[in-house]
Amino acid sequence: MNASVTLRKRLLTVLGITVVFLLWFAGAAMAAGESHWLKTDTYKLMNFAVLAIALFFLLKKPLSQALNARIQGIKEQLEELESQKKAAEDELAKYNEKLATLEGEAEEIVAEYVRQGEEAKARILAEAEKTAEKLEEQAKKNIENEFKKAKEDIQAEIIDKALEKAEEIIKSKISDEDQDSLVDEYLDKVVA
Repeated sequence: MNASVTLRKRLLTVLGITVVFLLWFAGAAMAAGESHWLKTDTYKLMNFAVLAIALFFLLKKPLSQALNARIQGIKEQLEELESQKKAAEDELAKYNEKLATLEGEAEEIVAEYVRQGEEAKARILAEAEKTAEKLEEQAKKNIENEFKKAKEDIQAEIIDKALEKAEEIIKSKISDEDQDSLVDEYLDKVVA
């Protein structure tokens, strides 16, 4: 209701200013010495005033309703825009929260990959160390076996040489009679 009172005051103010302006214009024309103001001009001015007043009273209600409807439409649009703004702010807050959560998750994922990498590194180093120990052990065993084999080969060769030498010595010092007595002795042992 306050808006219609304000509207009425504005319309009356505009109408009053228009009438004052026309009267001032007519008075200025008469003061300038122009006597072009005729009775018909006064009638025209009165007709205009009656028409303006009639239009004011005829159009006051529809114009007031139209302006009130427009004001109400603008209010509704503002309320709708405010609700859309609030919804957009809520969405923005949700996305900011999700973004913060995603950043935290990304940090956790990176930390997890770093931890897994460190574990894999430790596991690989442990396996490499075990493999190196096994290879070292195997090499030691191989070296020991080679030493034993070389020692046995040398001993066998020494024995063969000693036997050959002993055979040569025995052949050179043993006579045919000694040889026969050894054979007989051997045969007695085997037969018995």
